[in-house]
Amino acid sequence: MCIRDRSYVALLVGSVGSFNAISETLTAAIPLTLAGLGIALGFRAGMFNIGAEGQLLIGGMAAVIAGFSFAGLPAVVHVPLVLLVGAMAGGLYAAIAGWLRAATGAHEVITTIMLNLISYRLVDYMLRLDFIQREGRSDPISKSVLGSAELPRILTWLDPNLRLHAGVFLMIAAVIFIHWLLFRTRLGFEFRASGESPDAARYAGMRAGLIIVLAMGMAGALSGLAGANQVSGVLGRASPGFSAGIGFDAIAVALLGRSHPWGVLLAGLLFGALEAGGRQMQVDAGVSIDLISIIQALIIVFIAAPLLVRRLFPWAVSYTHLRAHETDSYLVCRLLL
Repeated sequence: MCIRDRSYVALLVGSVGSFNAISETLTAAIPLTLAGLGIALGFRAGMFNIGAEGQLLIGGMAAVIAGFSFAGLPAVVHVPLVLLVGAMAGGLYAAIAGWLRAATGAHEVITTIMLNLISYRLVDYMLRLDFIQREGRSDPISKSVLGSAELPRILTWLDPNLRLHAGVFLMIAAVIFIHWLLFRTRLGFEFRASGESPDAARYAGMRAGLIIVLAMGMAGALSGLAGANQVSGVLGRASPGFSAGIGFDAIAVALLGRSHPWGVLLAGLLFGALEAGGRQMQVDAGVSIDLISIIQALIIVFIAAPLLVRRLFPWAVSYTHLRAHETDSYLVCRLLL
């Protein structure tokens, strides 16, 4: 068998070829899907949120502090508290960019990139604080979260080494909630209407500034929840760069999922499978795991290509295809009738 075939087989086996592979795929998909939902929510509201990485870091750090600070709490209280604290921290951090956009017109791409850079240095600083840094360590690493703050693993009855945890239920619940919010509530309609045409939404009486802050805050809360999931369900503590680029990969997940909650879930599972299978491919076939990044980039290129063709050659797009993408615009126009 040539190296190409061995690579494909290893990629498949490492992602879905065993209980352990499926466990690793789902474990990798959870934070990608949660952060991707936040970015997709921002996209729907017309906000290009590049700050999921920073929001994930801030949410994860807040979750770590909550995870080791409340000894004696039962797990049924401690775990939700850790998740809530992480979501709130990420939401507040993202709301800064939303407020700057609403109050001053500062573009969220610039402000969220700047907030990402701030979050890196802020995490480095916090990990050196005495009440956060692990005792007896000189390197920047936090104390471990207490056992009562850990998301329980759900497949230990099959194999104690399986890492899949209860965050998978949180991921599914988040997808259902965001779908309900976007397509079944007035607030979700305002998000979509503002994203399609801010001027029309404003003319219809929607409060544009409030929508911007709320959309960014909720997007950040989902990214913060992804960070809390990582420190509570996988890592058990925080260290520099513990986000591992998940916030940036989540942008690709949101784009691949076309900013639809269920599409984001499928895209998150795909990227989780690539991550889990890539490790097996490196071991079995000797192929660098960097190839997975290339595959992910090619996926994004193929997704972006139809949009580019539609922009350059609009006459080549059928009327039916255009109508399918104008549904939300039609809903906004109905507001003005």
